[in-house]
Amino acid sequence: MTTNPQLQEDRESVRLAWARQVLDDDSAQLQRASVDAGHRSYWRSSGRGPDRIVMDSPPLLEDVRPWLKMHDLLESGGVRVPQVLARDADAGFLLLEDLGGPTLAQALDEGNADAYFEAAMTQLLRLQSIAPPADMGEFGEALLQRDAGLFEEWFLQRHLRLELDCGEVEQLQGVQRRLMDNALAQAQVLTHRDFMPRNLMPAQPEPAVLDFQDCVRGPIAYDPISLFKDAFLSWPLARVDGWLEQYHQRAQAAGLPVPALARFQRDADWLGVQRHLKILGIFARLHYRDGKSKYLVDVPRFIAYLDEVLPRYPQLQPLADLLESRIKPALQSKASA
Repeated sequence: MTTNPQLQEDRESVRLAWARQVLDDDSAQLQRASVDAGHRSYWRSSGRGPDRIVMDSPPLLEDVRPWLKMHDLLESGGVRVPQVLARDADAGFLLLEDLGGPTLAQALDEGNADAYFEAAMTQLLRLQSIAPPADMGEFGEALLQRDAGLFEEWFLQRHLRLELDCGEVEQLQGVQRRLMDNALAQAQVLTHRDFMPRNLMPAQPEPAVLDFQDCVRGPIAYDPISLFKDAFLSWPLARVDGWLEQYHQRAQAAGLPVPALARFQRDADWLGVQRHLKILGIFARLHYRDGKSKYLVDVPRFIAYLDEVLPRYPQLQPLADLLESRIKPALQSKASA
């Protein structure tokens, strides 16, 4: 939150005083409830009443109003989000319902995945049915170019120390251009951009959506493929294809602008490739820039995702060639070093 011990101590005192006031409990205490949420922090209360969550978003570091604006938009559209029980936007404090500990990522298994994903699709369809506000950001050319740069700068150059020759650069950029054009050609809807099991809580009566503050107007297949091809949890390709078909049927019934199934499958697969490349770049950046190395252990998951989808599409063959000729050997060399 801050590196100044005195400021941190002052913030802790103000946070506890605010919590005790809104909880009407002078004996309430706060304990850290989660980490890795940017400048926001989450604290679980304990005391006379039911446990609650205090969100602390220091105004000088991260204004809570964009989070609240998106929360209220989603809630008005029927999306299950954490209930806001008290708010002081000027001070950067919110009191939220306590949705418990484990996320959907921790609750999923072979036996319950179909039921959980069916419930998650219900939330996603509600989210995608909300008209994006006129001033909402777009998952457009600039964002796609930034994502492509993450893969090249942080994963290929920084992590693998790969210097591509001119022909290889042209190969990679050609594929990236095809992936971007595919994303830009899709119908645009409200898009979470991280709609995955780690950002869903298996609450009752239906799963709750978290980490929604960065919603944009984006391609309709992005969130479905993010849900089924997660950064931390993998499923057999045939099962993923089945879930995508189920989503497609339900989206059609809900009146969402999905294309024919074959085209939707391709759109989802290509967005998956685009997202996998981006995440490889992000994981490398987290390691080298932020000192968060735990994410690199999942690199093989994304190589496997690419291996299973790229053979479906001759248009993406240059990336498959690059994967075999340069990227996999560099990964093996790094692992044996």
